[in-house]
Amino acid sequence: MIRLANAVRCAAFSLVVMAAYGDSLVIKNVHVHPVTAPDIEDGQILIIDGKIAEVGKKVNGRGAKTIDGRGLDLYPGLINAATNVGLAEIGSLRDTVDLDEIGEFNPQLMARMSFNPTSMHIDVTRAAGITSVLTLPGSDERDRGHVFYGQGALMRLDGWTWDDMTVKAGAVLDMNFPVIGTAPPKPFPEMEKEYRKKLGEIDNFFENARRYKIAKAAANSDFKPDPRFEAMIPVLEGKRPVFVRAARERAIKEAVALADRQKIRIIIAGPEEIGSTGPLLKARQIPVILGDTLALPLHNDSVYDSRYTLPNEFYKAGVKICFGTFDVQFARNVGFQAAAAVAFGLPYDAALKGVTINAAEILGAGDELGSIEKGKAADLILTDGDPLEAKTNIKMEFINGKQVSLENRQTQLYEKYLNRQ
Repeated sequence: MIRLANAVRCAAFSLVVMAAYGDSLVIKNVHVHPVTAPDIEDGQILIIDGKIAEVGKKVNGRGAKTIDGRGLDLYPGLINAATNVGLAEIGSLRDTVDLDEIGEFNPQLMARMSFNPTSMHIDVTRAAGITSVLTLPGSDERDRGHVFYGQGALMRLDGWTWDDMTVKAGAVLDMNFPVIGTAPPKPFPEMEKEYRKKLGEIDNFFENARRYKIAKAAANSDFKPDPRFEAMIPVLEGKRPVFVRAARERAIKEAVALADRQKIRIIIAGPEEIGSTGPLLKARQIPVILGDTLALPLHNDSVYDSRYTLPNEFYKAGVKICFGTFDVQFARNVGFQAAAAVAFGLPYDAALKGVTINAAEILGAGDELGSIEKGKAADLILTDGDPLEAKTNIKMEFINGKQVSLENRQTQLYEKYLNRQ
C-alpha cells in the first residue's frame, strides 16, 4: 500500500511537471543581458506560464518548446515612462483624443479606463522593442490650467482589453505644477500673487483630502464618498507617487517643498534644467523622468547642448533617472532618446537602465519588470544588436512569455508599396 501511495504521488507530480513544461519555452544560445547582473554569453532562459523560471548557461527545459537564438541578444523589454499611448490617436481629431478633462482637480480620473487596446500607435511602439508604457491622462501641449489630470497607468502593449494589459492601474497621480507667467504678460507682482494663490489652492486641496480621510475613518454607514478625495487617500498614505511636471529649477524646488509640507512621494517629470536641484533631489531620493534629449535649450542664453547633457547632469548628481517621450507619435523613440544622452556623457549602463530597470522601479513595478531575473514577467526582446542603436532590428518580442507580432502600419505600408505593380 505504501509503495502504491508513493507511486500515485510520483505519477501526480510527473503530471504537474509535464503540465508546467507543456506551456513553457526555452530560448537558447543567446547573449543574455539581464541589466541587473553580468551578461551571460551563450546563455539560456526558461519561461513557464509567462514568468522567467531560470536564467543561466544551462536550464532544465525538458519538454519545453525551444527557440534557437544563436548570434542574437536577449534584453528585457524597454519601458517608456511617460506617454499618451492608448489615449490619443490623431491629434487634430478631438474625438480620437481622450486627454485633459474639464476641471482643475481631477485625481479620480483613471487613464486605463480610456485606454484603447486597438490603437495603431501600440503596434508601432511595440515594434521598437517597447513592451510597457506609462500612459498619462494629461498633456503639456493641451494644458488648460489643470493641476491634477488624473491617474496614469503602467500598461503592457499586448492584450485584448485594457484590463488584461494593466500592470499597475494607479501608478502615479499626474500633476501639472503651476508656473509664473501668463499670456498676455502681466506685471510681475501680479503674476507672483496669482502663482502664490494657486499654490495655496493646492495646499487647501490636500488639507481637504486629509480631513476627508479622517472623516471617512470615523464615519457611519451614512457617509457619502467623494471620488476626488478617495483618489487622494493612496497619495496621502505614500502608496501612489505624484508625477510632477516641472520644467524649471524654481518649479522643481517648489515641488519638493510641497512634498515636504504634505509628506507625499513625488517624481519630477520633464525637467528642462537642473540648476542647483541635484543635491536636493538626491538627499530626498526623488527620481526624475527625463523628456527629449535632442531639444532646444530652455533659455535663450543657455549653452546649445544644455538639454543634451541634462541626463548626465542628473546622473552625476546621484539622482535616479529614466526616460519618457511625453507624447504618442514618437513613443517608439525612447531608446534612441537614452542613446543620444550617451553621446553627451551619460554612461551606457545608466542609459540602458533608464529604459528598463530604473523605469520599472520608479513606477513601482521593479519586482515584475525591467530586468531578466527569475520570477519576473517574461517581457523580452530578441535583437541582432544593441536596442539603443537605430540600426538594430527586433527579431522577436515576448510579452508575458507570449510571442507578439511586430507587424504594424509602417511595415504594412512598406510591404504594400514594395510589392506595387
